[in-house]
Amino acid sequence: MTDIVTLKELYVDELKDLWSANDQMARALKKISPRATNAKLKSLLDKSPDGIARHTEMLKTLIEAQGEKVSKEHCKGMEGLVAEAIKHTVDEAPQKGPVLDASIISQYQRMTHYGITGFGTVAAFARALKTAGDSDKLETAVKDMYKADDLMTELAEAAVNTQAAKT
Repeated sequence: MTDIVTLKELYVDELKDLWSANDQMARALKKISPRATNAKLKSLLDKSPDGIARHTEMLKTLIEAQGEKVSKEHCKGMEGLVAEAIKHTVDEAPQKGPVLDASIISQYQRMTHYGITGFGTVAAFARALKTAGDSDKLETAVKDMYKADDLMTELAEAAVNTQAAKT
């Protein structure tokens, strides 16, 4: 973070941070997705990068609209979440099957919740800065993330956790 004085500067800084977070999550999902054994989980994971890419393009557009250099700033928060996700789903993961799938869902949701908070925060900044178009786009992204999170919760509760409990 550079010398931030105004809410607009903080807003742009956070947009750049979210871009980095998105990129990190997308790279992590490329490693995690092939390990999923539940077909529906694999399908949801395989579709996630498309949504992440749409959100990233939107972030770039918002940064540019603020008259700022279109660049990202490394997100250390997502770096930690990604490290944990890889640890629990790849490096020190349960063996294939429902327990691994439960671990994958849990790590996916942790990263998604980070995105929900980050995007929700910048949407609030956009409202305060009276950039209604920005806040609408950011709030749509938050809704997308909630929907993905809800789908993972439904899958976990309807199938994966029940199957994992039997092992």
